[in-house]
Amino acid sequence: MVQQLPNAHPQVKFGKTGVLLANLGTPDGTDYWSMRKYLGEFLSDKRVIDYSPWLWQPLLQLIILTKRPFSSGAAYKTIWNKEANESPLLTITKDQTQKLEKKLKTEFGDNVEIEFCMRYGNPSTELKLNSLIQKGCSKIIFLPLYPHYAGATSASANDSLFRALMKATWQPTIRIIEPYFQHPKYIEILSESIKIAYKKANIKPEVLVSSYHGVPKRYLNQGDPYHCQCQKTTRLIREKLGWSNQDIITTFQSKFGPEEWLQPYTVKKVAELAKEGVKNIAVIAPAFSSDCIETLEEINEEIKESFMSAGGKNFTYIPCLNASEPHINFLKELISENGSGWL
Repeated sequence: MVQQLPNAHPQVKFGKTGVLLANLGTPDGTDYWSMRKYLGEFLSDKRVIDYSPWLWQPLLQLIILTKRPFSSGAAYKTIWNKEANESPLLTITKDQTQKLEKKLKTEFGDNVEIEFCMRYGNPSTELKLNSLIQKGCSKIIFLPLYPHYAGATSASANDSLFRALMKATWQPTIRIIEPYFQHPKYIEILSESIKIAYKKANIKPEVLVSSYHGVPKRYLNQGDPYHCQCQKTTRLIREKLGWSNQDIITTFQSKFGPEEWLQPYTVKKVAELAKEGVKNIAVIAPAFSSDCIETLEEINEEIKESFMSAGGKNFTYIPCLNASEPHINFLKELISENGSGWL
């Protein structure tokens, strides 16, 4: 039924369903100031670094952000998409959004709109939420592209959405898609990507290292379920493939700061494997929906170097699911399930 508005009523659009994908973020460039701005936003998030700001901010602003933008910028330069002048994470997220849009509009027509946002950097959550509202979306499905829940990722993305909603004159109704770390379809497509990589490998890996982004160990003790969800993903992959406990192990990467993080640390564990006589390994990163600095540079360069320097011979990195057809079909399935009655 078409709602009739008085002639003098301000023009409004409503009645559509929006889909907002949320990824971690990316600097606008690899130069010092772009990196400083990005890192400053990221490391000022209390979900990421929960130290007292009275202690943390002087250290961050005067020491860390004076030096770290140079090393982070150098790392980004090794993976930067020079043709598009953007990070691979941004390129892949754009591709995911475009492919999802095509599939959603084919099935549901023009009554659905899709955008993506970044928790840190551009485009911001507020900008893209407002874009969907302006397109007439009175219902929005929010999909953080994190398979596992963590306060530093999923909760932070939700915080950003809620802050943006606080500024909206007419707030849309929101559905947030829950973490999908144990979704049978997710486990299936991850397992298939492993099978494909093993078939392509010149020498079959002896061990698959399932590497997840780390968090401080005390977050686990405070009730964050991330560690348990990562362990469950690894177990479900192992069961799906019919492997033994020795065929696949769980590790954690990207340690930052002096305190203890979730262990074992990937960079140390791969070196230990090499010293124990394991010469051929593969590494997969199930906590990432898109390849990024942590996979393309940290895993495929730093962690690979740790393994090879310790005596390893063959290192296989298994890419994230990215904008592959199975992954896009799965994300569409998630959106359709959570859009029941809306789409």
